[in-house]
Amino acid sequence: MPTPDLRHALKRALEAEPPLGAGSPRRGAGSNERALRTVVVLGVGSELRSDDAAGLHVSRALAQRGIPGVHALDGGPAPESCTGEIRRIGPSHLFIVDAADMAEPPGTIRLIDQENITGASFGTHGLPLSVVADYLRNETGCTVAIIGIQPASLGFGESLSAPVSAAVAETVRCLADCLAV
Repeated sequence: MPTPDLRHALKRALEAEPPLGAGSPRRGAGSNERALRTVVVLGVGSELRSDDAAGLHVSRALAQRGIPGVHALDGGPAPESCTGEIRRIGPSHLFIVDAADMAEPPGTIRLIDQENITGASFGTHGLPLSVVADYLRNETGCTVAIIGIQPASLGFGESLSAPVSAAVAETVRCLADCLAV
């Protein structure tokens, strides 16, 4: 069940000025923000746990689109393994996409600000997403937001459920629309 305001929430997140930090020096007085905007979309999840692979499907679909300034990475079940590459890229914005139990109908999509990450359960990876997000925000100075997709099933299997598959397609469409500016 895609949310009608996802596109609006993504645009707001992209307009947010990254916090001061390690990645901030790229921005200077009179700089052209769009020319300097670099976005990482980090897909997280396990391909062996049905809908838990939603984030991986999103990042792979975006990678195929080849949008300039957008780096789509596959974090698998251990997103911390991508921190070195993300630090090297030095994004202005980082979107982490993962299956999240938000007590919503399957396929619901929500943009979760990093400050509100504790309201959803991301449980199939070892290191909590809040720790990865905090670390990357502190190391790169980027704005971090999490895109959660409510799973129908996290049981063993390699296929997405119909509502989560539709949510993946909607997430990809919204991200591509917002990032291809």
